[in-house]
Amino acid sequence: MMTSTPEPPDRQALMRRFTAPGAPFEIGERLVRGLTMRVFTTGPQTLRDIALSIGAFGDRPFVAYGGERWTYAEQAAIIAGLARCLRDEYGLRKGDRLAVSMRNYPEWTPLFWASAQLGTVLVPLNAWWTGPELQYALADATPRVIVADAERATLIAPYLSELDGEPALIEERGGGQPAAGARRWEDLLASLDPAAEPPDEQVDPDDDATILYTSGTTGRPKGAIGTHRNHVTNLLNTALSALVSATIVNGGEPPAPDPAAPQPASLCTFPLFHIAGITGLGFTALSGSRMVTQYKWNLDEARKIIQAERLSGVSGVPSVLRQLVADAAEHPGDYESLLGIAMGGAPIPPDLVTRIGGGTFAMPVAASNGYGLTETTSAVVANTGADYQARPDSVGRPAAGTDVRVVDPATGEDVGEGEVGELWFYGPNIVRGYWNNPKATAEAFTGGWFHTGDLGRIDDGWVYVVDRLKDVVIRGGENIYCAEVEAALFEHPGIDDVAVLGVPDPRNGEEAVAVIVPAAGADLTADEVRRHVGERLAAFKVPAYVVLRSEPLPRTASGKVLKRDLRSAVVSEVGAR
Repeated sequence: MMTSTPEPPDRQALMRRFTAPGAPFEIGERLVRGLTMRVFTTGPQTLRDIALSIGAFGDRPFVAYGGERWTYAEQAAIIAGLARCLRDEYGLRKGDRLAVSMRNYPEWTPLFWASAQLGTVLVPLNAWWTGPELQYALADATPRVIVADAERATLIAPYLSELDGEPALIEERGGGQPAAGARRWEDLLASLDPAAEPPDEQVDPDDDATILYTSGTTGRPKGAIGTHRNHVTNLLNTALSALVSATIVNGGEPPAPDPAAPQPASLCTFPLFHIAGITGLGFTALSGSRMVTQYKWNLDEARKIIQAERLSGVSGVPSVLRQLVADAAEHPGDYESLLGIAMGGAPIPPDLVTRIGGGTFAMPVAASNGYGLTETTSAVVANTGADYQARPDSVGRPAAGTDVRVVDPATGEDVGEGEVGELWFYGPNIVRGYWNNPKATAEAFTGGWFHTGDLGRIDDGWVYVVDRLKDVVIRGGENIYCAEVEAALFEHPGIDDVAVLGVPDPRNGEEAVAVIVPAAGADLTADEVRRHVGERLAAFKVPAYVVLRSEPLPRTASGKVLKRDLRSAVVSEVGAR
């Protein structure tokens, strides 16, 4: 008698099961800032709730950096003492801003959670910014205290006297002479009461928790105001997705807790000042897992860390993880502990997804993608596991409690199923607006709906992102979606990195240009590039110009190509041909 293989559990059905009334991730309707939304009604409701629970994990490893490591109990004591110090010595109160500007040092953890305990608003600042860029954000956010590493403290110090209230500067990991007016981080730590209790503070779900500045690819960065509900919604969505994935692997029933199971541990290569890095900070504490960071991305060091720490996960932008996947093909034994790779921050080329699931690693590794923006508090759409391998060109399905529309940018009206329009999102993970910028807030938010600026479509519930609205090349009346052409080019083994953009053309209005960084040792020509695209896409999408570069493409800290920086040089180059 033949028996059929049972169908794997349906991910959407499990999502509905685990968010039903009485379920562990119950969702119900609530009024949020005057708008009806579907929110998580159980579990932590604020980041403060999570911060207060950290000590319960005791001596379990929490954070690792280089040869340094801390347990949950050790960090809980530092967090409580730091929160007390910020309140009692520096006078911070609920709603005050606390700015942080540093590389991926482990001090991020106590600063983030101390701010959550105290109810202050954490303002992470881009560690890649110049002095004037830091000055702009500090003048906009008006923090009372700034914590910076030695490099950033030196950049910030000359501007302190010009800032409102002349905020206190604390220099982290200085080493040498501290910046003018700065207090050493190690001196502050030595002054903390090791037996301090967390300060009493009433923090509500819709209180402000962070101001995260956008990457500023189209102008001055804007400070997106994230509430406690925004962040907790994102973390609970992450936990819900993990439960669903574990249930699928377990044949349809949630696996029983196993105290003897290895502690989940992940290398976070996202910048911790970025929303994806903040997600890593939050989910580590929520789940009792372990987070490892580097000063900056280094592939050889990352391989050694993954092997030595027996890490189960890695998260980062696609340009970084493409390097890691290529390295795993050469050193599969060093990546045997990996179970998952989480990607985000920039468009994910479909070929990278298939390579992760296509036998590159010694053991099966699940790829996952969280699509979102700073304004959506990280992922509002996700794709993972077998679903991602089946649809590597889709960013997935909306998160629980999230609604999506596809809108004609010219009219604001919804378009039909499968048609391309601007993606709008609504839900408890959408930020409430931009700090000190009512004009930008009014332009980007309509009745709680956030206009992403991304063009996409929805087919049978699956969301597809086709391009940034501003990046579409209109050639002779035909739309060329740069992301589509880039995805086709990434399939070429001789291409290491690529960006497609438009340049003015007197005949067709615009023409597409492919700016390519060839792979090491590749003998690549413009004709070969055009032939490759022509075999996969319509003729009008084939780039009219191909520019080969030996240096890396300019990118933001979140991995997005700075096309505005490329465009002027490219226009000059192709115009001279």
